[in-house]
Amino acid sequence: MTTKKTTRKAISQPVEAAPKIAEPSEQTPNSAFPIVGIGASAGGLAAFEAFFSGMPADTDPGMAFVLVQHLAPDHKSILSDLIRRYTRMQVFEVEDGMVVQANCAYIIPPNTDMAFLNGTLQLLEPSAPRGQRLPIDFFFRSLAQDQRECAIGIVLSGTGSDGTLGVRAIKGEGGMVMAQNPESTEFDGMPRSAIGTGLVDYELPPAEMAAQLIAYAAHAFGKLPRSPTAHTPKDESALKKIFVLLRAQTGHDFSQYKPSTINRRIERRMAVHQIEVIDSYVKYLQQTPSEVESLFRDLLIGVTNFFRDPEAFKVLEDEVIPKLFEGKPAGAVLRVWSTGCSTGEEAYSIAILLQERIEALKQSYTVQVFATDIDSRAIATARAGLYPASIAADLTPERLARFFSAEPDGGAYRIHKGIRDMLVFSEQDVIKDPPFSRLDLISCRNLLIYLGSALQKKLIPLFHYALKPDGVLFLGTSEGVGEFFELFSVLDRKAKVYQRKDDSHGLQRAVLGRFLLPMTALEGVEAKEKMRLRGAEKNGFPTKRPLRELTEQALLQQIAPASALVNAQGDIFYLRGRTGMYLEPAPGETGVSNILKMAREGLRRDLTLALHKIVGSKAVVRYPGLNVKTNGHFTRVNLTLCPVAVDLAESQEANLYLVILEEAPPEPVALAAAAASAADAPETDAEAHIALLKQELRAKDEYLQTTHEELESSNEELKSSNEEMQSVNEELQSTNEELETSKEELQ
Repeated sequence: MTTKKTTRKAISQPVEAAPKIAEPSEQTPNSAFPIVGIGASAGGLAAFEAFFSGMPADTDPGMAFVLVQHLAPDHKSILSDLIRRYTRMQVFEVEDGMVVQANCAYIIPPNTDMAFLNGTLQLLEPSAPRGQRLPIDFFFRSLAQDQRECAIGIVLSGTGSDGTLGVRAIKGEGGMVMAQNPESTEFDGMPRSAIGTGLVDYELPPAEMAAQLIAYAAHAFGKLPRSPTAHTPKDESALKKIFVLLRAQTGHDFSQYKPSTINRRIERRMAVHQIEVIDSYVKYLQQTPSEVESLFRDLLIGVTNFFRDPEAFKVLEDEVIPKLFEGKPAGAVLRVWSTGCSTGEEAYSIAILLQERIEALKQSYTVQVFATDIDSRAIATARAGLYPASIAADLTPERLARFFSAEPDGGAYRIHKGIRDMLVFSEQDVIKDPPFSRLDLISCRNLLIYLGSALQKKLIPLFHYALKPDGVLFLGTSEGVGEFFELFSVLDRKAKVYQRKDDSHGLQRAVLGRFLLPMTALEGVEAKEKMRLRGAEKNGFPTKRPLRELTEQALLQQIAPASALVNAQGDIFYLRGRTGMYLEPAPGETGVSNILKMAREGLRRDLTLALHKIVGSKAVVRYPGLNVKTNGHFTRVNLTLCPVAVDLAESQEANLYLVILEEAPPEPVALAAAAASAADAPETDAEAHIALLKQELRAKDEYLQTTHEELESSNEELKSSNEEMQSVNEELQSTNEELETSKEELQ
């Protein structure tokens, strides 16, 4: 921001806030030292006093302290005189436009709101009525926007929830947060609300905060200038170990996220624990599982609020949502997916716009908003639909009154049930979990900016697959569809609103493969080559295949046996050659093709045994000379199964197997003659017949043993599932009892 804002609305709802989040590492704060915002209510004088009394008297902290206290409009603050008793720093009561300097303390004057902008403190006339003002949130959010990782927030004693949204904003920009432990407070509402976000780094009595703050600052800011790109191979190795630990404990892979964001969050966690080198932090993670969880939460923190980027939401309201309802009859279903929904503000904002449109049309529609995130805590907050009173700064008074109800203590707002019932919240990883489908609108705002280019290239086609024809994709103001201009047309470039186009070039193939039937590497190469040849022919260029390729194609057509690529369960991923002699579709409902169900008479038993053997041994399995019934007669077939090496980065399946079916050569003439002469020897014929029967008996025993083992395994799985169902049933029964109790209390 380059111009000085003079209204509260301009600062509390910054239109250009989102671009600042896109690449935090490319920006520098407006001061070369950390700025500490400290908030408390009018009764928090003792907490302020304890904080500054705990600061070493002979130390220059190298920080600036800005104190925000709830004050009555006509009440003269005595905080300046109180702080001067405990510090040798200069203490000022803020004047409008005052430049902030290190080793100084600044006190908010009565009857004002205060914001931080370009290294200065700006005073504004409060716009909210007395009793609804939230000056701590207001200051913390402006501090986060201006100072990013150099912002530090401290929440001391006070009632209500002022400071909670500010805490989230500071952590979203890579800053640090402290809160007074509730046991030491006179009023614990504000600290408890901040701690409830799960984002507080230190929970301490005020007297211990100053020493911890100075130690943190020495590690976080003492090594200036810092170069975020100067990483040695040893650092890269340690970073990979951190990714392994995160994936092992949380199940999520951060290795393809943007390095700038990952490195800054790791450095901040190291500063919290005063750990100097990344190798030591890896050891600390190995020894402290709770720190893995804390790092995971820090990596997920994002800035969100209701109707963030008002201009973009205005485009959504005026231009996009009316089109979604065009041509839909009354009672139709409208499906929306909000990815990376965090604590739910954005998903609820979209639901509010949809409800307003339904009311304007005066018709009934069914709206389903699927809101997903990988952060289970954020999803729990979103499901509850309970938000701090400071959301009033992001909502118009009309929407706040229509769609929210104030809690009895006035410290929070709850979303109305009519809006809450539109949404389905679930924990889901958009990178690896199957997407929703047949969607009218996808909102994926400020998620792609944290992902590497490889992941972005996977997600955009995925969104195209999930949308209906002419469906709409709504991205963040710093995001775009990149090279996939063939999949989406631009509806509004500034607001980043795109409309789905038909996939005329089959670019969705890889997306379908991720969640349905993964393509083999061979098929992928063939598909790319075919597209290359088609493109060349389309442009009028002559296409001449290499002689080697022509030779190999001719050989494959002449001598390649019929084959199928399957997994351990026999599901078919790819077929090559003429397999109709050996496989036929099974009757009944169609679905994923399974080779065991499609095998013809004479092949199924031995194919089942062979697949069971190769899954256990990972070695080639052969069954020669099988008699398979084909078109009324029997054909001798050689069956071979081979394990296939799979690149886990390209396939969702860990183990694949190649089933090779080739017609066996006829029996040699000599054997036939020997068989004819043996007809005169009854004893020899009887021995051969007995040997054949024994061989078949052993094969049947082996088949029965395999079936028995599979049955036992299935029984164990069913038993486990039954126990889980019983547990779920008990939980549902308990929940039902609680609901009955609540119903009785309400009556």
